[in-house]
Amino acid sequence: MLEDKSIGLILSGGGVRGMAHIGLIKAMREHQIEAKVVAGTSIGALVGALYANDNSVEDMLKFFKETPLFQYSFFAINKPGFIDTERYFNIFKHFFPENDFKNLKRPLFVVATDLLKGTEKVFYDGELIKPLLASAALPPVFSPVTIDGVLYADGGIMNNFPKEYVDHITDYTIGSNVSITVPLEKKDLRNSFQLTARVTSLMIHASNHEKMMECDLFIEPSELETIGVLDKKGIENAFNIGYEHGSRALERLLAKT
Repeated sequence: MLEDKSIGLILSGGGVRGMAHIGLIKAMREHQIEAKVVAGTSIGALVGALYANDNSVEDMLKFFKETPLFQYSFFAINKPGFIDTERYFNIFKHFFPENDFKNLKRPLFVVATDLLKGTEKVFYDGELIKPLLASAALPPVFSPVTIDGVLYADGGIMNNFPKEYVDHITDYTIGSNVSITVPLEKKDLRNSFQLTARVTSLMIHASNHEKMMECDLFIEPSELETIGVLDKKGIENAFNIGYEHGSRALERLLAKT
């Protein structure tokens, strides 16, 4: 069914839960399905870049397991944010030594937020690493990234599911959303942090729900809700959840042919 289709892969933001994207990619490869082009935000941009670079699933997981989220020497000084995002540059350089979009094996669209203009910015050519860092710079934990004198931060602020960048160049879309919104109990909203997280989650989901539903194939595993956005202990669990959901979705699709 998909042999003659040009496939676009869309990967949302969502922190450590984004390891489910890698699980989906594993399932796709096991079914001999490859995307022609990728669009991603935040963790989705990072996974998308590794996929566009033709890295193995094992190397993708290794990248996230070995990259420190919180390291004393990375603490920000005279910058907004707790962690200096640009300190990760050399770690990323090891995986992307050419540091250029044109050296990837397939086109990649990376979404970040221009904090000065308050607008969405998509990167797809030129320098690769700084746009990736910017797309994943979740405020207030990670500091914004400066590119050509402009401060950029997490793309999920403006567009957490950038489907529109693949629509015009593909005829079949596969989406993975890991910014999960599930019903809560009253006890789950006891403090300002929980309330802020809930409101942010609802706003992001509402603004992207329609695009998600337009995908030809789509996964949104509710089990990811139990995994903390910045909890590296959840890497394997999120990966396995994504693999299971991706496998089932693809098997259902292929059973129809």
